[in-house]
Amino acid sequence: MLKLINISKQYDGVRAVDRVSFQVKRGDIYGFLGPNGAGKTTTIRMIMGIMQPDAGSIEIIDNNKSNLSEQIVGYLPEDRGLYQKQKLGEIIVYFGLLRGLEKSTAKVRAAEWLERFGLGDQQNRKVEELSKGNQQKVQFILSLIHDPALLILDEPFTGLDPLNQLLLKEIIQEKREIGTTILFSTHQMEQVERLCNNICLINQGRIIVEGALESIREAHQSDVVELTYAGELNKKSAQEYFNEILITDSKISGTLKGDSTSFLRWVNDKVNVESFQVKTPSLEQIFIEEVKASS
Repeated sequence: MLKLINISKQYDGVRAVDRVSFQVKRGDIYGFLGPNGAGKTTTIRMIMGIMQPDAGSIEIIDNNKSNLSEQIVGYLPEDRGLYQKQKLGEIIVYFGLLRGLEKSTAKVRAAEWLERFGLGDQQNRKVEELSKGNQQKVQFILSLIHDPALLILDEPFTGLDPLNQLLLKEIIQEKREIGTTILFSTHQMEQVERLCNNICLINQGRIIVEGALESIREAHQSDVVELTYAGELNKKSAQEYFNEILITDSKISGTLKGDSTSFLRWVNDKVNVESFQVKTPSLEQIFIEEVKASS
């Protein structure tokens, strides 16, 4: 659905984006991540055709970016921009027309989406009268009013309370189920873990991690283990297998010196092992580790 091939962009001698390449398959929710100033927004603007790459190419649905149609892509930018004096219904219909919808269709969809977001009785209110969270809902409606094949969401959960974040996630999942491709950029790592299949992490304009989320997490597994048990355990003997260890009456957690096989063989002879797991780091931990290593 979306393919970036060695794209680069330079400002005043500084490479904001440096030979970035990745592919997003149709129907995927793809996490595009990085710290502030990593080059995410510049990359997204090049995908949208707002600016041109200095080198490389971008393809959307087998078409070159220069043939990008407003009907194909929906975009929720990080920097919000609504006409504050306009009424909700009017602004949504207007953007629907810009995206190629008939006026009657745009009106019906505007009413449906406002109702979905709990704003059905506020079509005649001006944007400036809304809370930040409700303005964010309107921005989201504008990005998908025309049912785009590719939806680009830059920090979509900003300003939303937990209930509306849940609603937004439900809609994102619904869109994926009907085949919409979603490029999802955020600093909220827990949302990425819940929603995304694949991710790309960039820092200083370069890709430092890219691929399937589960594979990346497995590759970052450490020697930290956690075991629960029943019985009497010689704590001093257990410590010989660990660099760092915390032992209670029913639980051991710590960092093994070697692989887990010899420890498990020993502990199985001493107590009844109820559970054992190698701790997998969170995406946030991986994010911090990789960014520090690449800076």
